[in-house]
Amino acid sequence: MADSASKQSDKFQTTNDDSTGVSAAISTKVSKPTHRLYVDVKPTQWPIVYTPEYNIGFLGLERLHPFDSGKWGRVVNILKEKNMVQDDTLVKPIEASEEDLLVVHSKKYIDSLKLTSIVEGTVLKEWSINVAGIAEVPPVALLPNFIVQRKLLRPFRYQTGGTILASKLAMERGWGINIGGGFHHCSSDRGGGFCAYADITLAVKFLFSHCPNVKRAMIVDLDAHQGNGHERDFMDDDRVYIMDVYNRGIYPHDGYAKKAIKKKVELQSFTEDEDYLKLVADNLTEALSEFTPDVIVYNAGTDILEGDPLGHLNISAKGILKRDEIVFEHAIKRKIPIVMVTSGGYQRSTGQIIADSILNLKERGLISCAEAESYKKPEVSSSPARSDSEWGLFARLKKACLSPVPSVQSNLSDAEGTANIKPSKSLHDVQQQDDWTTVPASKSCSNLSCAFKDESDVDISHLLGPSVARKFKD
Repeated sequence: MADSASKQSDKFQTTNDDSTGVSAAISTKVSKPTHRLYVDVKPTQWPIVYTPEYNIGFLGLERLHPFDSGKWGRVVNILKEKNMVQDDTLVKPIEASEEDLLVVHSKKYIDSLKLTSIVEGTVLKEWSINVAGIAEVPPVALLPNFIVQRKLLRPFRYQTGGTILASKLAMERGWGINIGGGFHHCSSDRGGGFCAYADITLAVKFLFSHCPNVKRAMIVDLDAHQGNGHERDFMDDDRVYIMDVYNRGIYPHDGYAKKAIKKKVELQSFTEDEDYLKLVADNLTEALSEFTPDVIVYNAGTDILEGDPLGHLNISAKGILKRDEIVFEHAIKRKIPIVMVTSGGYQRSTGQIIADSILNLKERGLISCAEAESYKKPEVSSSPARSDSEWGLFARLKKACLSPVPSVQSNLSDAEGTANIKPSKSLHDVQQQDDWTTVPASKSCSNLSCAFKDESDVDISHLLGPSVARKFKD
């Protein structure tokens, strides 16, 4: 199965026509969509999207929520340690702008992330009560909004841009992974559950608008929680088929949103690997027999892991790797582009599991990028830092202090119209000479400005500290 899937995966990445017509069909799908968020990607880059801007450091307040707000960086560090990726072979996204967000979100909702409320016609823009509710961290409400925008919402906007970009890469390469994203509780007019922007809805709608060959999309949501955000957004949209497998006993209990689910699988708490994996495989097979999408958006939450404080399921780490493998196998087998986002996960071990899953997909031949795997970063001939070079600060000081004392007295013939030049009596006079090394040793270390002929009388010896200054003086 792995070899077959590998060959099929490779066909997404070629644009050459062949007798089977598979490559030609894929080329037809890829119409090089253009948008500010759809950045150009080099052949030597994996269709894996990440930037350090994803990670949230929020004055320590991020620790008040069980979500691991630094897991995205850990995933990438592990992939680097395993020599799968380098900084140069990852794709960096652009932050989604307000204009981009308004493709889905209402202006009222976007404004609600900036202000508290309107009291007697006065807009209060200083605090962040709505964001505090979305982030489920009450102290956020007490912080000025400009801090909340930069420390919390900006990383979410970068991840949202990453999901939109990864979806476009999936159409070009056959697959794409955003190391972040998966904010499936956010809809066009409301957020919640640590989800401030509807990145899944945005990604699908961007494809509908900018990729003419994308007419139908399937969302496969395998996070432990119901994906009520995108379900509300696509409630009456027949172009989108939603399969959702979730624990029925936990947040968000959104009965209205459930009406949008075409393939609903409600789990009991503490469901284990065997039952879970069979339900996923069987229902995904049925879903793809009922609906043929042009792209699959896969929400791969790891909060199904045993011991997760919010997911309350008992899926092992190996079970999560197998789940991701099943989903990619179904997509690759049918030559359907697939984009994966990482969504929820509330244990420190989830970063390792996400990285292991990506490595497993590569090992199984379900994802590949030959150019990225063979890429070697060009060696750049590094010139020495200025402080280490011939004209660096300490090099010049040392040269000035250690240079021999020349004779500056020259008895020239009066007949030749020259004067008798006597030794310089002031450092300022010495500085005007062309050669800044011709400084009497007794003077050279007492005033180090003589080492810089382009500068006026500036004594910088005090910058070196008493011990260094004594050493030069001695």
